[in-house]
Amino acid sequence: MRKALVAGNWKMNGSLDANRELLSALSGAMQASDAVAVAVCPPAVYLRDALAQLESGAIAVGGQDCSDEKSGAFTGEIAADMLKEVGCEYVIVGHSERRARQHEDSAWVARKFIAAQAAGLVPILCVGEQLADREAGRTDAVVAEQLDAVLDAAGVAAFDRAVVAYEPVWAIGTGLTASPEQAAEVHAFIRARVSARDQGVAEGLRILYGGSVKADNAAGLFALPDIDGGLIGGASLDAASFIGIVNAAVAAQARG
Repeated sequence: MRKALVAGNWKMNGSLDANRELLSALSGAMQASDAVAVAVCPPAVYLRDALAQLESGAIAVGGQDCSDEKSGAFTGEIAADMLKEVGCEYVIVGHSERRARQHEDSAWVARKFIAAQAAGLVPILCVGEQLADREAGRTDAVVAEQLDAVLDAAGVAAFDRAVVAYEPVWAIGTGLTASPEQAAEVHAFIRARVSARDQGVAEGLRILYGGSVKADNAAGLFALPDIDGGLIGGASLDAASFIGIVNAAVAAQARG
């Protein structure tokens, strides 16, 4: 069975005091699990503090983005090697907000994916469609283009050391959530797309759902066979909500 992952993307939120309070609550409620991995992805300026507070290892830490370059004249960028050096295990690449605001195309995301793996990080590759794409019946085409760009550039074997997160853009921060059936269809499509290149890699690939996941809807999502956890936004900033989501993943894994 694939080990589920629940990862909190804090986005541009937090403060030293708020982060310590949140991580203290999370640490007190969680123990290292063979069934579910848990991670948080704070803003870069708070990574060292989070890592110092999470020395027990029950909760991993990841970056929210990395450069496709190793070093050089790239003001404001953070290299994957730097994230690895301070102790990160994961890094998010291709989040829809960066695709939109920083105009990152799929080829650029693929280079970041490769850079992350070269540094020893596990990339969490985000894919997903806009509302207009879904309404026009283009969901599969959009997701295929974003996924294939990385498959073509990195090779399918690279997905043995990666995570994919399906995030319908229309459900991020809007309060809307894809129905379990809608999410399941896209997750199954992603797994089939990878399986067409390597069935073994596809069977081991963790595919997360990201899009307004909350404690009260997580159980229904995580019960589906191709959903292996979640990439959690706003709810990851509230200890009780995030713990509830993790507990839903633990229960889903226990049911098999």
